[in-house]
Amino acid sequence: MNDTDAAMDVSDVARSRAGDMSAFADLVRRHQARVFRFIMRMLDAHDEAMELTQDVFVKAWQALPGWRPDARFSTWLLQIARNAALDHLRRRQRVRFAPLEDGLDVADASPGPEARYASHQQQIQLDRALRRIAPEHREVLLLREVEGLAYAELADVLGVAEGTVKSRLARARTALLEHFDPHGGARK
Repeated sequence: MNDTDAAMDVSDVARSRAGDMSAFADLVRRHQARVFRFIMRMLDAHDEAMELTQDVFVKAWQALPGWRPDARFSTWLLQIARNAALDHLRRRQRVRFAPLEDGLDVADASPGPEARYASHQQQIQLDRALRRIAPEHREVLLLREVEGLAYAELADVLGVAEGTVKSRLARARTALLEHFDPHGGARK
């Protein structure tokens, strides 16, 4: 997210607080794909992710008076999404992980058929390894590596210090590597 989007968020939040529903609709349009993508990867259930994404925006609307402009709206919204996903996982008492996009090629920018197949197989193995790690490891990896959040933003979303974020990331990467060899695929 760039500074222009952040400035638009501040403006849209101010207008939303004043009762402008179209401003809140703009916030939803700007952030719904990112929120849905994160929740989908946490839950591995499309319909549940769709419903939970809607719930996140309802919660955001209700909590909007408490949002502070010193926190990025996108980070605040991902924190609401994270809490909702973790609550949902606890209720479900089952942890699963959705595969990343099928078209994501990890290895080669211009792969031939064999390289595309190998890349696809590696992606499948990575998805399986991600499903095997704890939700708190999965979430920190997704927020950092997929969503591209900076350490400070991660600290805000997770409600911990930056040093804690770094140690959680290190533990998450170690846990992932216990189940995945980037050169050979899955491990038992």
